[in-house]
Amino acid sequence: MVSTFEDTIKGQLTVRRNSHFMMVDGMSKLMTRKVNQCWSSDFHIAGLQWRLVISWKNAQKDNLYLRLRITDKKCTGSSWNVKCRGIFSLVGERGNHHLLESFPACFKEDTKPNPKSIPWGTLKQWFLVNDKAVFMTEIINVVASFPVTPIARNMGTAECIKLIEVPQNNSRFTWKITRFSSFSGKRHSSYEFTVGPRRWKIMMYPEGKAGNFSLYLVASDYVTSSPKRPTFANYKLRVLDQVNRNHHESVHQGWFYDTSETPGKGKNKFMPLEELHDPSNGYLVNDQIYIGVEFLLVSITENL
Repeated sequence: MVSTFEDTIKGQLTVRRNSHFMMVDGMSKLMTRKVNQCWSSDFHIAGLQWRLVISWKNAQKDNLYLRLRITDKKCTGSSWNVKCRGIFSLVGERGNHHLLESFPACFKEDTKPNPKSIPWGTLKQWFLVNDKAVFMTEIINVVASFPVTPIARNMGTAECIKLIEVPQNNSRFTWKITRFSSFSGKRHSSYEFTVGPRRWKIMMYPEGKAGNFSLYLVASDYVTSSPKRPTFANYKLRVLDQVNRNHHESVHQGWFYDTSETPGKGKNKFMPLEELHDPSNGYLVNDQIYIGVEFLLVSITENL
């Protein structure tokens, strides 16, 4: 029986108890900047909650960057700090580790460890397999300025984040609004629709902010009862021109967490209200408007 890359990672969990493995399936999306950042799910080590982030920096386009974040609710306010040693590695298909850096880290309100660079050439030549790469962080020697109850880990944790292009026949949702002038109040939402692992809705502010029409995408519930993971979306928000088909749109991307997140991700100044109400632009016709979203990419996260 031929073992897979995923099998290799699973085989290391018992010996890497204080580690989190993050497999990214769709590295070409990062390479072409269709995804600017890739977030792990939150994971627990030494009684605290952490997150691993992969990102680009425009100043050095040939490097990826790894950053360790602490996301624990106990780490709020001004009188806290957490010290530890972090280890970043790339993991090969056969289980070999390439140490990127072992570093002391200190987290507090206004201090975050610097990101660590990954030469794209090294990753591509030795650690990229079928558009997949595995990043590992190990966290040891954790000392916090507040009481923490560590929970013994019998094994490490691992996940696979799949960056998927949305099929065109399931990528668009259009919200038709009649009697637009009757919509008052601060905000209104469309009914929910499903794309990828989440239900979504469009949120608008018809009276605008600072003289502008505001438009957002909001993540709602998850489709399945599997563990709730952050969801990436690369998408376009648009208001349709009903006369000339010269639609007004903007492109966005971001990570969506739980359903309490408001007001969503989009644009406060999506369009000047004056431009929206100008009859020659064709956005409002007989008090009717069409607002849409088109998904380009979404993520699906699975435990390994």
